[in-house]
Amino acid sequence: MWSLLKRYYRPLIVGFLLLSPLVAFLLGGRKGREPNFVDRAIIAVASPVQQGLTSVIEGGVAGVQNYLDLRGVRQENDALRLENLQLRAAVQSLGESRMENERLRKLLNYAEAEPGPEIPARVVGVNPVAKLLSVRISSGEQQGVFRGMSVVTPDGIVGQVIRATGGYADVALVTDPQSRVAVRVQRSRARGTAAGTGGGPLKLENMLRTEDVEDGDLIITAGTDGIYPPGVVVGRVTNLEKKEHGMFQGADIVPAVDTSKLEEVLVVGSPYSAMAPGSAAEGASK
Repeated sequence: MWSLLKRYYRPLIVGFLLLSPLVAFLLGGRKGREPNFVDRAIIAVASPVQQGLTSVIEGGVAGVQNYLDLRGVRQENDALRLENLQLRAAVQSLGESRMENERLRKLLNYAEAEPGPEIPARVVGVNPVAKLLSVRISSGEQQGVFRGMSVVTPDGIVGQVIRATGGYADVALVTDPQSRVAVRVQRSRARGTAAGTGGGPLKLENMLRTEDVEDGDLIITAGTDGIYPPGVVVGRVTNLEKKEHGMFQGADIVPAVDTSKLEEVLVVGSPYSAMAPGSAAEGASK
């Protein structure tokens, strides 16, 4: 407001000087005197100035009010923008919590359906060494995890415990090149071996050429290797090769579990003092 007064102080002074006679005239008019020529001239000159001055003052007041209103709107927009960011962060957090709850619920349902001990754990580390594909989990000897126990998710097999300490354990993944798992075709019950390749699909080995295997068949653990319990999903057959000669047929197995996206797992089964020949645990212990 002060800036407006400084800007228009001259018109205000002129207006005051012009309005003074008008005010005097109006006050004198109450006595019933008829305006003379001078009064009429003053009124004719002062009226436009009075109107302009009124417009200036009203415009200045409106401008100040608009500025205050805009400032309030800007502050309100800033507050709404901050609240929107907070709400979006809360929604993202709730979405992540919902997904985690769904995974944990699946683990719980799987654990209730399976006999024997089931120990839940989180994946807390990944082995950066390419020689052995493994992850570290948040359960160890203190929670009842020992070397030789198998690790699974509700979707399928993950790997085998190769080392356990007080509160952590290392798990060799089924995709590791040293991994060998005794498997069978769920549909035909044909037996074979799932071998890790270091990433991507597993290899179906030791499957007799006469056995009934087709692309898309579900492969499960056979439970005959002393490591993994029977009936756990391994993956599905793809790229089947039925050779005309030789004892065996070959194929790829697309793993049911994407080991690169593990977050929660279950350690199941009982520890074995003797590792199966050729297993990932035996190879890692050498």
